[in-house]
Amino acid sequence: MAVTQENVAVNGSGKLTPQEIADVLRERIRAGELRAGDRLPTQAELAGEFGVERGTVRQALRVLQEDGLLRDVSKGSPPRVAAPGPARHDPQPTMVALAPRLAEAFHAPRVRIDAACLTAETLMVGLGEPLRLIHEGRIRPESIDIRILLPSRDINLAFPTSVGDHGGDDPVHERWLKQRNAQGHVLSHNMCSLRHSHGIDVRVAFRALPFTPPVKLYLLNGTEALMAYYMVARREEPSDHGTLDMYDVLGTESLLFSFEATAGARDAAFVAESQKWFDALWETITTDLTLS
Repeated sequence: MAVTQENVAVNGSGKLTPQEIADVLRERIRAGELRAGDRLPTQAELAGEFGVERGTVRQALRVLQEDGLLRDVSKGSPPRVAAPGPARHDPQPTMVALAPRLAEAFHAPRVRIDAACLTAETLMVGLGEPLRLIHEGRIRPESIDIRILLPSRDINLAFPTSVGDHGGDDPVHERWLKQRNAQGHVLSHNMCSLRHSHGIDVRVAFRALPFTPPVKLYLLNGTEALMAYYMVARREEPSDHGTLDMYDVLGTESLLFSFEATAGARDAAFVAESQKWFDALWETITTDLTLS
């Protein structure tokens, strides 16, 4: 399908923007003109068709890749149309689902991320995607405010914990504490470095929960809530202390459920109540947390 003034809206300069080109290609995919596995024309061919520079075409292709419609955009050959994946609101493993939601949240000028979790592992990894976009110059929020609730080191965790009577010091607890502190330090360092590299106002704060959270909760800009249940299982893991027999969770594999304030009254109420719950914990029974 050739692009004409009749089927594409153009901006005041008469040149198509990357978003407008992406919209045309998106419609071709939805209409079945381009099917899963099909290769797109080369960047040079698309640039000629749309009457733009190849750089504009590359930006459009990246938009479609971020939307999950294309794959292999960064490779030398033309990208392919991606196979249909899960719908945006279908639950997916936390490690898979969180990064793209964080990346979208970071398009806001003032980013606010609140998290209540057992460790900061998944959040630390998920923030890698918006960090990459910032360093590539594709997004640049004015400010980033991250608040994280983690269990206190001084409580007896429901999980992870050793199976049976472990006497005094619990090696599983010590293992969790080292992970909690190390991951929190890495997250804080990666985000706060944006102050110097990009002049972005960044704040990262931690507070200690007096209980073990049975779920993990992420709140993005006060408009989206992502929740996953911690599934407890017995497992063994080798360590310096011998084999650790413990009750533990695989938080990265927990299915993440998404609720958006714009998706209807039920979702909006869940987002609002989740934010109230987090704010109440932050302001009342939690305590200052210093990562050792």
